[in-house]
Amino acid sequence: MTTPPALSVLDLVPVRTGQTSAQAVAASLALAQRADALGYRRYWFAEHHNMPAVASTTPPVLVAAAASRTSRIRVGSGGVMLPNHAPLVVAEQFAALEAIAPGRIDLGIGRAPGSDPVITQLLRRSGTTSEVDRFGDHIRDILAIMSATGATVRLVSAPGHPADSTYDIRATPAASGTPEVWLLGSSDYSAQLAAAFGLPYVFANHFSGEGLERALELYRTQFQPSAELAAPLTFLTANAVAAPTVAEAEERMLPQARMMARLRGGRPLVALETVEQAAAAEASDHLAAPLIDALHHRWFVGTGASVRTDLAAFAARHGVAEVMISPVAAARDDEPMDAATARIQTLELLAP
Repeated sequence: MTTPPALSVLDLVPVRTGQTSAQAVAASLALAQRADALGYRRYWFAEHHNMPAVASTTPPVLVAAAASRTSRIRVGSGGVMLPNHAPLVVAEQFAALEAIAPGRIDLGIGRAPGSDPVITQLLRRSGTTSEVDRFGDHIRDILAIMSATGATVRLVSAPGHPADSTYDIRATPAASGTPEVWLLGSSDYSAQLAAAFGLPYVFANHFSGEGLERALELYRTQFQPSAELAAPLTFLTANAVAAPTVAEAEERMLPQARMMARLRGGRPLVALETVEQAAAAEASDHLAAPLIDALHHRWFVGTGASVRTDLAAFAARHGVAEVMISPVAAARDDEPMDAATARIQTLELLAP
């Protein structure tokens, strides 16, 4: 019998038609509380920018809010897109979060921009963000700055300091613990970097799925033990919709499938459709039709029992003991704007 994997949650804070940002955030925070009560292992917030259907622009803020409303579950970023931010700022934010919720904070770090080129340029306009080609160096900097001992830099010249002197940097004055740092990605590069640094690694299977087997092989075969981790540690992400019937799960899946079709086809993005809106639109424009079969092979859609079975087989096939689901079940027109009714249903039906 296949051992069920531990389950975690990835949240993009979806925004449906007619919903305000405040309502979307309230719905996600209620979902985090429910995941905590149901026994899920982690709850991570993604970083995306300038997308009408996604409100998870600032993971540290959302992590703080979720940490204050939960008591057991680990909370974190899935992930902070490091090229958009100065490494010192990231280290300070997550060291502060560790002080707020000791032993419960994860810092998932990615290398992608999380948006389009215009937004990327605006995010980096201040000149304080992280150069993409120094991604590895900045990971190392963050680890050192968040540690209890901090980091030491050598100054060539700085106002008020003699040349060739040293300067100590700490994310917080007296750290008693550090966040767990994970590298995220969907490429060979991220897998190899995580292996070289001896850090845990997450493959973003919910987004693409292409190259999964190769990335895991590279990570596991090239892994170098470190002070943070003695052996390879990884889990996978996956989109999931669970409902009392397969028919309902299919209906709840369609709005997100249509959103994926918009992204892949370069169409204008809109707020996430409701179940009824998606069904009516799909009947005339067939936007998601070319994608549906492919998504069914990669997403986990069905009853609670069937999705649990499929997730266990997926985890066993790839040798992981944890799967982080992105519950992409959409709302119906008559469901409350400030509640994640369908996503809560998915978590309840799949609960460990």
